[in-house]
Amino acid sequence: MADMRDVDSQALDEVVAFTSDLIRIDTTNRGGGDCQERPAAEYVAERLAETGLEPVLLERTPGRTNVVARIEGTDPSADALLVHGHLDVVPAEPADWTVHPFSGEVRDGMVWGRGAIDMKNMDAMVLSVVRAWSRAGIRPRRDIVIAYTADEEASAIDGSGFLADHHPELFEGCTEGISESGAYTFHPGQGMEIYPIAAGERGTGWLKLTAHGRAGHGSKVNRANAVTRLAAAMTRIGEHEWPVRLTPTVRAALRELAALYGIETDVEAAGFDVDTLLEKLGPAGALVEATVRNSSNPTMLDAGYKINVIPGHASGFVDGRVLPGGEDEFREALDRLTGPDVDWEFAHQEVALQAPVDSPTFAKLREAVERFAPGAHVVPFCMSGGTDAKQFSRLGITGYGFSPVRMPAGLDYQALFHGVDERVPVDGLHFGVKVLDHYLQSA
Repeated sequence: MADMRDVDSQALDEVVAFTSDLIRIDTTNRGGGDCQERPAAEYVAERLAETGLEPVLLERTPGRTNVVARIEGTDPSADALLVHGHLDVVPAEPADWTVHPFSGEVRDGMVWGRGAIDMKNMDAMVLSVVRAWSRAGIRPRRDIVIAYTADEEASAIDGSGFLADHHPELFEGCTEGISESGAYTFHPGQGMEIYPIAAGERGTGWLKLTAHGRAGHGSKVNRANAVTRLAAAMTRIGEHEWPVRLTPTVRAALRELAALYGIETDVEAAGFDVDTLLEKLGPAGALVEATVRNSSNPTMLDAGYKINVIPGHASGFVDGRVLPGGEDEFREALDRLTGPDVDWEFAHQEVALQAPVDSPTFAKLREAVERFAPGAHVVPFCMSGGTDAKQFSRLGITGYGFSPVRMPAGLDYQALFHGVDERVPVDGLHFGVKVLDHYLQSA
């Protein structure tokens, strides 16, 4: 668009203030249903309402509040775009942090606190862009639906799942969406900057295992020990070597990374060795290493009540992730690995996602980053985990991971997710607002 304008200086100030303010609102989600997103929801709703929008607050459970607002575009015939971010955060132990995780302190050019990366920074960016548009009288070409959700860090049952199932009318016309985990700076070394944009997510397959055995005294021989059976099954699952399964998104990522490093390879060739290519890519291989296979990692064990009593049952949990098309492979492997004395079931299940890399949307996402990061290399990638995009996909919305932020060398974006001393650079937030504004105006 020839008449596009960059955001004003007030937007750059506001994104820092909003990020800090949102961090100070403790929206810790421990997964037990006691999280209270409402104060944060009211905060964003008030700032949206100040622009003339009419945000709607919606709850499935009291205090678990979602906010949805629509900005009308100039072209009624255009498909709508969903921009969504979650308001909840994972727990943080203050004793482990350099600064208090809910202080929102600005120190050394950084905004510190839980949610600075995941993902109150993006929540603040959206607010800043919308308010800048209001001041400048800017309207996007297509309708933009803004959603701030609850419960993303757990089951999403009170958040995007609730919205998708019970309020689909609010997302009428939306065909695509953008949200977290993409367009951040990845530093593989040698001064190179890579900006991965997510065009897919592995599916979620959280598993509960239950082992059956014979209860008895701990001093006696027991060849039907449920704990032993569970431990053996968990070991088999954790050590299982999953076969390579390359999705279109991952193939595109491998091609672009190989070209970037001047490595000649054909990812479509018979006998293509992905592990050798990943080794040649060095640190950059970490962008795709977790998404060339399904995975299964044991995470929890629960058995017994007394040291000298062998329990009749034992249970455990596994974090399983499944690539598109790998669902049958995953189930068949679990049946084999658990064995006859251990049952398994899905404790939580979400579909895998793929978004086209050769689309006009991806091209515009790429262009927006490159405009403000000259010399940067934008590549597609598949997320190893998942986002609210899985829930919104039930409405036919194709999701991309795009929450732009510039990170300095030595500050690992991915390591800050759910990590100690989570923080975001002030100039990284400024970069994100500019990129997001440019994309949303051109979308």
